[in-house]
Amino acid sequence: MSSEAAIAQELTPEQIVAALDRFIVGQDAAKRAVAVALRNRYRRRLVPEPLRDEIVPKNILMVGPTGVGKTEIARRLAGLANAPFVKVEATKYTEVGYVGRDVESMVRDLVETSVRMVTEEHLTRVRDRARELAKDRLLELMQPGPRKPRGASPLQALFERMSHPGSGEQQAAPAEEPEPSEEEQRIKRIRERLRSRLEEGSLDDREVEVTVEESSRPIMEVLSSQAGFEEVSFPNLGDVLGPMLPQRKKRKKTTAKEALDLLTEQEAQNLLDTDEIKREAVGRAEQNGIIFIDEIDKIAGRGSTHGPDVSREGVQRDVLPIVEGCTVQTKHGSVKTDHILFIAAGAFHTTKPADLIPELQGRLPIRVELESLSEDDFVRILTEPENALVLQASELLKTEGVALDFTVDGLREIAHIAQEVNERTENIGARRLHTVMERVLEEVSFQAPSRSGETVVVDADYVRSRLSDVLADDELARYIL
Repeated sequence: MSSEAAIAQELTPEQIVAALDRFIVGQDAAKRAVAVALRNRYRRRLVPEPLRDEIVPKNILMVGPTGVGKTEIARRLAGLANAPFVKVEATKYTEVGYVGRDVESMVRDLVETSVRMVTEEHLTRVRDRARELAKDRLLELMQPGPRKPRGASPLQALFERMSHPGSGEQQAAPAEEPEPSEEEQRIKRIRERLRSRLEEGSLDDREVEVTVEESSRPIMEVLSSQAGFEEVSFPNLGDVLGPMLPQRKKRKKTTAKEALDLLTEQEAQNLLDTDEIKREAVGRAEQNGIIFIDEIDKIAGRGSTHGPDVSREGVQRDVLPIVEGCTVQTKHGSVKTDHILFIAAGAFHTTKPADLIPELQGRLPIRVELESLSEDDFVRILTEPENALVLQASELLKTEGVALDFTVDGLREIAHIAQEVNERTENIGARRLHTVMERVLEEVSFQAPSRSGETVVVDADYVRSRLSDVLADDELARYIL
């Protein structure tokens, strides 16, 4: 790809923020920070080689209450960049020596995601060719060719050459291609007619019998997926034992349409270059990978030497080399983490970012505070994003023939109740809207099949009538909303 083409495909920070605005309300500071971080990756690729490796990404620490968009910003950013992305919970890792997952597994998860992305791209490239090969195989099943005479065995051929010296020189002469027999020409004509009908779709329901291959998986791979076993313990077990394990095949009767899809998948897999996929996937994970570490505030805090917090600082010290830059062994090869972008996030209700060890704080130089959502933000969340809750609810009930009409005062009342419940109980941000919406639409959702053709107006009175019994009791509101 030329530099001009690369520039045309890269998004500017303004375009990145505009794209994030389509799904996320507010949080402009966080959007600007991640937009600059993504743009800096593109800028780094244009820097001359000696200096390029010295430029490391500026990792980000997002601080803000739950439900304000921290995870969604990182997830949408990865989608914009078409980059390998993995979200991990800091609380599931433990210090070396304790039962639990080690921190290097986040890098292995990232590589697996990258392999899936690259494999899907390569499958898309060979799909057309695989389709044509699958059609040839399907036509052979529908109209088998003439049985070919069995040739002489190697042992018989050896005896013939020994008993007739000099015949080998005569046989070595290149033989002319024999003319196709009348039977072969007839079968070819039949297959061409079948091909035309297959492409038209008139044979989709015809029953055929295909052979489906099932590869035996190593038993040790099952063990590696269990708690306490990591894939890196047996990095290439499948590659080593794969050729030695028998290929199980079974005959399956199905329609021609489904058989064509099965054969296309088999042919596409045969056309893939697994070594090239691994190299490209590892390189993409190293250069473009994004790891989002959520709940990092849960491992913050120092000075505890007993109880459940004993390994908090230990987990931080284990995470530090990964963020700093090290080499992690995976079953697809060695992966350097120097240029992986790390985005950490936490609410920091009972702790503060300063409770992280200084070395880890230094590796998260960009700190962004996300704001709590207001009632006006809730109204915008209900209506503005492309995946707005109001749109989702309306489309779901439209499938049953029920139309929802949300009025302005109805939306304002939903936002007001969500904000009020957040203040009276736990503040879970925009997630409270899901709870309130489900409660408001519970009755119409249940009765929708019998109310087809109706239009339900969701105004302020309707919202209050559906939630009045819950809001009147604080304890009931705490557990239901």
